[in-house]
Amino acid sequence: MSAPPAAAAVAPALLAWFARHGRKDLPWQRDPTPYRVWVSEIMLQQTQVATVIPYYGRFMARFPDVARLAAAPVDEVLHLWSGLGYYARARNLHRAAQAIVADWGGEFPRDFEAAHALPGIGRSTAGAILALSRGERHAILDGNVKRVLARCFGVEGWPGLPAVQARLWELAEACTPQQEAAAYTQAIMDLGATLCTRSRPACALCPLASGCVARAEGRQAALPAPRPRPRERRRERAHVLVVLREDASVLLEQRPATGLWGGLWGLPQFETESDARVWSRERLGVSEPRLEPWPPFTHSFTHFDLELVPLALRLEAPAAMEGAGYVWYNSRAPARVGLAAPVAKLIQAIAVPALDETSPEEPRWPGP
Repeated sequence: MSAPPAAAAVAPALLAWFARHGRKDLPWQRDPTPYRVWVSEIMLQQTQVATVIPYYGRFMARFPDVARLAAAPVDEVLHLWSGLGYYARARNLHRAAQAIVADWGGEFPRDFEAAHALPGIGRSTAGAILALSRGERHAILDGNVKRVLARCFGVEGWPGLPAVQARLWELAEACTPQQEAAAYTQAIMDLGATLCTRSRPACALCPLASGCVARAEGRQAALPAPRPRPRERRRERAHVLVVLREDASVLLEQRPATGLWGGLWGLPQFETESDARVWSRERLGVSEPRLEPWPPFTHSFTHFDLELVPLALRLEAPAAMEGAGYVWYNSRAPARVGLAAPVAKLIQAIAVPALDETSPEEPRWPGP
């Protein structure tokens, strides 16, 4: 078995590589205030840089400081987040902004423990924010860093296991230098994002290649170990009611704050077609609802697949459902509410053809 490198050798190699090849002109790097870095770090959780950049630009244009973010309705925050997924991040960002304004005078906490205590800010995120915005020395351990350290030092096991995670934190602390903390933090994240990638890592270009255990043993694909997979992927099924008015509006229902698409607006959802019929009679006053079946739509989540069976209901007379968790959403003059990405694509796809009674075409549902 190959001997791992000395932890003290990691930072000099990374810093030299970063000076020549690192990313230094990302939007949040141009003015790295704690607020700007914080927003970027939350968006970058589970999401690639290229995807985040346009969302970040729109978000910062609307909420250039923490006070304006805290004062905004959560629906507007979710609206600007629509498409990024993992919506609990946006809700926690909003809650944390309100806490910063109420408890810290609108300034991001300087104390690590206080930053860590804010909603949605874990140990690694708190360290990254303080390192990148204030140059403080804090170890980080996001997904990219876990991969770099697991490969470089030959750490066995899935990083989600407590013992494996503890070992990776030890290595992260040992490798983080006393000086140039901001550059080192960005460097090790960049290395994982650009060279030490999950598949097909560019080992020939890596500044840590000479001491990397995974490279020496040809185990780049095996380290870090993947999450243990369940025996069978779960699949669920639900019916959604597409209630359409003549003015091109679609009825949306706000989902509970927790759970799937928490706090976002979506189509009324039911376990069975019979449940949808009963609801249409009781809530919309349609005595004999004619539900038009459309092709099913499957959306894949991290751990399961959800098959949505759409049932279209065209209203000949207006129904008073505005308010109290419902809104008529007109895609031609859309309200600024938070929509899950599949729902937003669906509404865009169905709004015009579904209301054109001369067109026999069914709408095209978005892909998974």
